[in-house]
Amino acid sequence: MSASRQAFDYRQSPFPIPREKSDAYRAAWRYIASPGNWWTGSERLAIAQTARAAENCSLCDRRAAELSPLAVSGAHDPAESQDLLADEVVDTIHRICTDSARFTGSRVAELINDNFSYGHYVEMLSVVVTVVSIDSFHQVLGLPVPLLPEPLDGIPDNYLPAGAAIDVAWVPMIYPENLTETEADIYFGAPRMGNVIRAMSLIPDAVRMLHTLSAAQYLPTPQVMDMGATGSLTLQRPQTELVAARTSALNDCFY
Repeated sequence: MSASRQAFDYRQSPFPIPREKSDAYRAAWRYIASPGNWWTGSERLAIAQTARAAENCSLCDRRAAELSPLAVSGAHDPAESQDLLADEVVDTIHRICTDSARFTGSRVAELINDNFSYGHYVEMLSVVVTVVSIDSFHQVLGLPVPLLPEPLDGIPDNYLPAGAAIDVAWVPMIYPENLTETEADIYFGAPRMGNVIRAMSLIPDAVRMLHTLSAAQYLPTPQVMDMGATGSLTLQRPQTELVAARTSALNDCFY
């Protein structure tokens, strides 16, 4: 049995955890381990490992106490396979994980060069979001975080959606009317889509993974705007939104 399958076997959990979550998390682990549009499977695993290391990073702790994160220099606590990533990528991952409220669009623009595109950034962010959301689920239930999977072979295909452009965000995004056949499914045919979903649209598979996790941990994307929908949740919708709002506030989410 694979490490990822063992990790998401909740039969011994003190809490009842629906199979939908196990299936979604296994899909997420395959996603992290696979080559994407801009990163190899090994690099994506290094991104996930770096995101985990950020949680207990001493440099990040010192920066959090300062008026500006740039007031403190030094090296981040190392992670396995971190040497596959450039120093500025490691720093970006740590800042996103520990100090996202002070991360700015100008910093994203500074990162972009011939070797690090907006596609690299969005795909990196998707891997970070995926592993942090799953780890957080385990941590709040007092369960051990799952072992990360082994990377899968393959090379990035450098796919870039033709309709992506910078408008209201720091990165290029796609409006529904500009979707091409390759990513036509990512908005479920909706004429409008929230920016929180469009933010990942430069990497269509990132949007698909976001939908997978949303359906397992919150609501299927098409039901989000239906205030009477509860998906597979046992909470009532007002209770769900109270938890979501409180979580967003604690995470300094401007939404």
